[in-house]
Amino acid sequence: MSKLEGKVAVVTGASKGIGAAIAKALAANGASVVVNYASSKEGADKVVAAITAKGGKAIAVKGDVSKKAEAQGIIDAAIKNYKKLDILVNNSGVYEMIPLEAITEEHFHRIFDINVLGLLLTTQAAVKHMGEGSTIINIGSVVSRITPPNSAVYTGTKGAVDAITGVLSRELGAKKIRVNALNPGIVHTEGTTTAGMVGSDMEKAVIAQTPLGRAGQPDDIAEIAVFLASDASGWLTGEQLLAGGGIR
Repeated sequence: MSKLEGKVAVVTGASKGIGAAIAKALAANGASVVVNYASSKEGADKVVAAITAKGGKAIAVKGDVSKKAEAQGIIDAAIKNYKKLDILVNNSGVYEMIPLEAITEEHFHRIFDINVLGLLLTTQAAVKHMGEGSTIINIGSVVSRITPPNSAVYTGTKGAVDAITGVLSRELGAKKIRVNALNPGIVHTEGTTTAGMVGSDMEKAVIAQTPLGRAGQPDDIAEIAVFLASDASGWLTGEQLLAGGGIR
């Protein structure tokens, strides 16, 4: 039997990059997956098509996690289509590296609303349907440890993800719901390419500090997510798993 046979998962921000890889990996291991997207229906539909082509189950659901009603709608879609919810992957996130002098109120609220408030709203909606054996995986980042320059707001959001993970692991532990953070280093995705990180001096500096000597790929992170979603990690909660090739 597959590791996640009979499980139902919601992956936010799953139309591309790490989220798409996680959605595909969960489905490949037997889970029925809600592939959430905020704007790229085409991307989400491609992820769903890739899953169903291999015999898996998935649907695409639009929703902005930073808006309470839409976050609720994502979870409602999982319950409507699959009748339950076992796994929540809070992957939705945005980033923009800017120096202190360039920070604006708009920049701050946009990043925090999606990366932090969105996680809280989606989790709030999800836990109403989750019980013993369920698991929540919050996608953080190694930036909360390595604190690179020009990232005060983004790194602030990922530090918040680490802290919230610890709080919720205690708050939800009585319900036997596990909560862990999965914190990647630099990963080659559409987003990091568009942001100019791939091939940049910053990436080169990070790789130079990485014991395994390379940037990550989405599948590197997805396989760890499968572990955290499965019973194999049943004694882990409140953890921050650094997935950056050894950088810390």
